[in-house]
Amino acid sequence: MSGAAVSGPHREVPVEVKICGLTRAADAAHARHSGASCLGAIMAGGPRLLTMEQARAVLGPRRHEVQRVVVFGDQTAEEVIVAVRTLDLDIAQLHGACTVASIEAIRRATGRSVWPVLRVAGTTLPDDAARLGAAAGAVVLDAHVVGQLGGTGVALDWSGLQDAVEALRRTVPGIRVILAGGLRPANVIDAIRLLSPDVVDVSSGVESVTGVKDPVLVEQFVAAVRSAGGMQR
Repeated sequence: MSGAAVSGPHREVPVEVKICGLTRAADAAHARHSGASCLGAIMAGGPRLLTMEQARAVLGPRRHEVQRVVVFGDQTAEEVIVAVRTLDLDIAQLHGACTVASIEAIRRATGRSVWPVLRVAGTTLPDDAARLGAAAGAVVLDAHVVGQLGGTGVALDWSGLQDAVEALRRTVPGIRVILAGGLRPANVIDAIRLLSPDVVDVSSGVESVTGVKDPVLVEQFVAAVRSAGGMQR
């Protein structure tokens, strides 16, 4: 697994890379070999939607050197639990309307991590950010785009969000912040410098066409994260 030691305003955190929206096993293998710590598949809808069996084929078996993530949308907590168990996932990423109760139910039933997604507009976090973050120990920050759950390619206002993210970290000590939304090889260093995330999550920013990862862009993205703080492999 890979990580870059990056100094934030009050702490030093390891930055990991998640390559999401994978639709091909070859792309997942390349992402892992390039240094990605997390491989993501989508079962929430959209053009990169996979079935359970397709997600199994793309992500492969559970193994210690990489974490396997599935992005869920309007599935119930019970449906997420079945999928996590069936696919032996490491992480369930919840883009739908999740609650503290659903997060706790999934964690309790599976023993695996849950990443609730905060759909962010402007420079403030949703009112339930601290409650969801405390229940999960992590949050994903992604852009709020009407009619879309995620994967929009829209970047957040990283500079404007600095105060809100630092306040969240003070309220929920030890919380892991996963930054998504519009990341690319050309801008990920700025995003890391401004928000010091624990994980940077990219999908469309490393694609040649929708659902197909460009191996050069993947390598450039990982290299940029390394250059932001000397990522170790």
